[in-house]
Amino acid sequence: MTSPVEFHWRASPLTRALATCAAAALAVALFTTRWELVAFVAPLLGVLCSLGWQPRPPGVRVAGSSPLQRCFEGEPASVDIWAVADDGSDVTLSAATVSGAEVRTVPEDGRLAVTVTAARWGNYPVRAQVRVTGRGGLLEGTGTVDAAHVCVFPLAPSQSVTVPRTDLLDRLGTHLTRHLGPGVEFADIRGYVPGDQLRTVNWPVSARRRSLHVTQRLTDRSADIVVLADIYAQPPGPATDATERIARGAVQVVQSALRYGDRAGLVTLGSRRTRWLAADIGQRQFYRILDVLLAAVETDITTGTLAPHAAVPPGAIIVAFSTLLETEFALALIDLRKRGHTVIAVDVLEGSPLTGERDPLVDRMWALQRSFMYRDMGTIGVDVVSWPVDVTLDQAMALAPRRRNGARR
Repeated sequence: MTSPVEFHWRASPLTRALATCAAAALAVALFTTRWELVAFVAPLLGVLCSLGWQPRPPGVRVAGSSPLQRCFEGEPASVDIWAVADDGSDVTLSAATVSGAEVRTVPEDGRLAVTVTAARWGNYPVRAQVRVTGRGGLLEGTGTVDAAHVCVFPLAPSQSVTVPRTDLLDRLGTHLTRHLGPGVEFADIRGYVPGDQLRTVNWPVSARRRSLHVTQRLTDRSADIVVLADIYAQPPGPATDATERIARGAVQVVQSALRYGDRAGLVTLGSRRTRWLAADIGQRQFYRILDVLLAAVETDITTGTLAPHAAVPPGAIIVAFSTLLETEFALALIDLRKRGHTVIAVDVLEGSPLTGERDPLVDRMWALQRSFMYRDMGTIGVDVVSWPVDVTLDQAMALAPRRRNGARR
């Protein structure tokens, strides 16, 4: 993949030196009336006047070994970039990126090996800074183009997040339930009825009671978990800091779900554009979700403020991370509950979003209003749990009450 460079042309150091020498000689000739200095200035002026009939400035294209590199926080990502002029001119190439990342460059065989290391997740463009001369060296062009992008994924804690207590799908999985069926956990012993498999017969009990008895076991089921991420613009202060926790919480829930063999998906709501990725299993799905969360790749995009039906399979468990400051996001949660999904909203906002000096009564009124909001959301079936800074996500999720999943079939 190559990208053309748009140059900003200006006089080169050679041109500025010639013009300075010519101006100085003409000034000396004018003030000292020594017109023989004009013979010295004439060649310099001739070189400057040749700018009009010199060959056109060259065009330069910049290419990279990989347009998108992925890594986790603190890991180095390497990419090679090079620049080629259409007339074979020499091109000076350097690399830079936005603040927050460290860039190291090493020239190798006409290429520039760039290593980017970032301590915080995000998208970091590798910007190639190109400098080339044109018009016989009289002009110098500089330009900048994004040669590659480095997508740094957030790291999530290794603690597993338990699935909210609800009725799981009738599909084989790893979550132990109270339903009877195929499994390994003992549930009960009952009398034999025609149709029971012989391998379920408990022979010691049958011999002792002089009639056939079978062993009932608890079955393991799986779940579909869809993470809802709030990417609406937040006011400055603690609400903006909560965006960091939204990303890390979403990654931790997805990581835990895929580890247990469940299907996981992602929906991001904000700015009238909804990005989503359908639920699936496997390690590849984990990196797909990270790409969608950081908007690193193009994915399914719809307009509106509600979660699309195609993004949320029937019977899915919704885990939403939000500051709950946007009414539209709360309406999306209510809509999902009306569809019959189990909805758990994790409040990542710590304290009041107001900044500056204020009366303590304001903070108390804010806390009282949030408690009323928790109660009202719980009344309609959306359970809201607070996630303080000093509490892990699995501990906060354990406080969610049990609800029956009334998904419409």
